[in-house]
Amino acid sequence: GLGDVYKRQLVIRFAVVTAVVQISRYVKRFYVRRFANNVNRRMKETLYGSLVKKSRASLREEGEGNIMTKAILDVDDCVEGMRKFTTEIFDTGVALTAYLCMLLWYDWRLTILCMLFPPISYVTAEKMKKVIQKAGAAYKEQSGRLSTATLDRAENAMTYRVFGLEKKRQAVYEENLTSYEKAAVKANIWNAAMPPIYRIISMAGVFFILYFGQKNVLGTGWQAWSIASFTTFLVCFVKLSVKSSSAAKLFNAVHKAQVSWNRIKPLLPQEEENETDKVKVKKTPVEALKVKHLSFTYPDGKKILDDISFSAKKGQIIGITGAVACGKSTLGKAFLCEYPYEGHITVDGAELQNMEQSVRTGIVGYLGHDPELFNDSVENNVLMGEQKKTEDFLKIVCMAEEVNEMDDGLQTLVGNGGVRLSGGQGKRLALARTLCHKKPVLVLDDPFSALDKSTERQIFANLKAQAKENIVLLISHRLYLFPQMDQIIWMEDGKTVVGTHEELLVKVPEYKKLFTEEGGAESEDRQK
Repeated sequence: GLGDVYKRQLVIRFAVVTAVVQISRYVKRFYVRRFANNVNRRMKETLYGSLVKKSRASLREEGEGNIMTKAILDVDDCVEGMRKFTTEIFDTGVALTAYLCMLLWYDWRLTILCMLFPPISYVTAEKMKKVIQKAGAAYKEQSGRLSTATLDRAENAMTYRVFGLEKKRQAVYEENLTSYEKAAVKANIWNAAMPPIYRIISMAGVFFILYFGQKNVLGTGWQAWSIASFTTFLVCFVKLSVKSSSAAKLFNAVHKAQVSWNRIKPLLPQEEENETDKVKVKKTPVEALKVKHLSFTYPDGKKILDDISFSAKKGQIIGITGAVACGKSTLGKAFLCEYPYEGHITVDGAELQNMEQSVRTGIVGYLGHDPELFNDSVENNVLMGEQKKTEDFLKIVCMAEEVNEMDDGLQTLVGNGGVRLSGGQGKRLALARTLCHKKPVLVLDDPFSALDKSTERQIFANLKAQAKENIVLLISHRLYLFPQMDQIIWMEDGKTVVGTHEELLVKVPEYKKLFTEEGGAESEDRQK
């Protein structure tokens, strides 16, 4: 009859409402998840863009493992906290509102009395902020140390094995692993132990429902209830309490995300940069390079360079040499302006460290003492996106035949850091890349190490031919080619003596001694 029709309509309505709600939740969760993934990607891209502009020294001070933890795990945790907050604030907010309206409709006095407890769970969750954040920060710190120890084991495995230090390093690694485990357990305990407590606090109002609700059923309370009303009120409150405890749990997720945010925030750009990422390579040669009263001190207070002055013109090759640890490499790095220097380095009258990064990078080319080669092909390591002929630059560094004899030729993978190449090959490949991306001023730090003299002479002759429009600062401790330099800078204790080869033989006894010990005099006679 009519009753059956009415029941069927109720069932259909219930099914439709349930379907609409669940589909809406699915759509909402899908878009929130996609939004979170996009935020995660953008944050990592921004963090990467910030890291590549930092100096190697500052990154090493931070620690590679710690930076990896921040760039990956901390970003993930930060975005996950945002996602949970966005998701739960909607789900929990709607559900709490619906349950609260129903409870107020049944008995507003009892509802107000029972609702005294959920806010207490929120206050408790907020009070646990410092404890949870402290445990989370300790866990992240130990995670960074473990990553650093893992990288150390991978990079220096052969050294530890050759010197019999494997067991000792294993013990150190185990200590890091144990500390990481303890920190992780402590952080997880706080995150896992608090939600049940929040739920107990939120559900404390059940005792009022049992006491005053039975009075309503017996007709002596604030409202007249049936057993069904009592049961419905109790179930609704339990549902509300569960949702309320989830909201309190959300506080912990936000606290965890705050820890990650505080860790990665210093690595993010502090202000919008006006410069573009694209390097503005100077098209015209640099006519004059002048260094006046240059001094340099590292952040730890150790002064390396003291009142250095010299000048160079287009087409000149300046040799820089001196005793071990005299500051040769630091002088070369000063042209990168990774740290501020005192005095002046001017290029055609313009102060180097006052230029925009993109402009400065377009003027100064740099080859460091340790070649930075990527786990990619020989060709890609040289060209790095340029549309040029790789063989031309390999010929300059006398490496074309060696590459042709490799199994895959130009497509041969060199390994991370050039591990599949010899020391000399790695240096020459990095030099080929520097010449492929030639800048008006070239700073070359010991580019001919691990080479025989015959190969070094040929490469130097090729370099002179290639650098007729450039200024080259060539740092080296091998002196037999220095008679061919236009100027020589002798460094000792941060100070310099500048002159030609002949002038330094007279002015600096140490230079003459080193030149003679290397057989430089005989080499000079042969060249004549």
